[in-house]
Amino acid sequence: MLGHRLVTKQTKADGLLVERVYVSEKVAYKDEYYLAMTIDRENCCPAIIASRHGGMDIEAVSEDDPESVIKLRFDYSAGISDSTVESVASIFQISPTEVPDLRALLEKLFVLFKKKDATLLEINPLVRTHEGKFLCLDAKFSFDNAAALRQKELFALEEKSDRDPSEVEAEKSGLVYVRLDGNIGNVVNGAGLAMATNDAISFYGGKSANFLDAGGQATKETMVDAFRIILKDDRVKVILVNIYGGMQTQSSSCCTY
Repeated sequence: MLGHRLVTKQTKADGLLVERVYVSEKVAYKDEYYLAMTIDRENCCPAIIASRHGGMDIEAVSEDDPESVIKLRFDYSAGISDSTVESVASIFQISPTEVPDLRALLEKLFVLFKKKDATLLEINPLVRTHEGKFLCLDAKFSFDNAAALRQKELFALEEKSDRDPSEVEAEKSGLVYVRLDGNIGNVVNGAGLAMATNDAISFYGGKSANFLDAGGQATKETMVDAFRIILKDDRVKVILVNIYGGMQTQSSSCCTY
């Protein structure tokens, strides 16, 4: 495995170079489940997604057996309620004696979710051993990038070797840069405006070379860094600048050059 490239539907076409291998103990278990805590953005609250089918793609499970998947919204201030625990226990089809362990697991997940500014804590699979214990065999955690200053220790663990060097360089300058596959560079301040700008370019037949959000507090130095990063891209034939000028004043203007 070492030295080879791992290609999955979650990687780029050429995959990721395997530089480390993690080894874990083999565990015998009776049942496997899916359990996740995430943000329901439509309803502005956290939510738990649970299924009695673990080790599988949750999207496929929800299509094949929708009755086996539940989504439970809960109050961020109140935390995990009795009814939430009961609903997860019901979908997992576990005995009453195992409910306290499930409750402890859900409460620990919520503490982690809240304390570390998480956007997704996904355990897949969560297994139940023959002794009735719950164990996490695999997990995927995602955290709010906007919390990087609060979570310095956590974000210091990020593996950046598989990221585009320009994206890493832009991040150091306080920019949000994503490389795309077109030839029109663009510099925009504000994520929503940047997305709208990319959409407008696409609508009129163009293709953006990048998404770049300079942020609402962009300075002269920030803009210099933005242009420097874009101009390093040999594919870029023209740069579209769309700067919203009303972040700190009562009047506003939108200028495109």
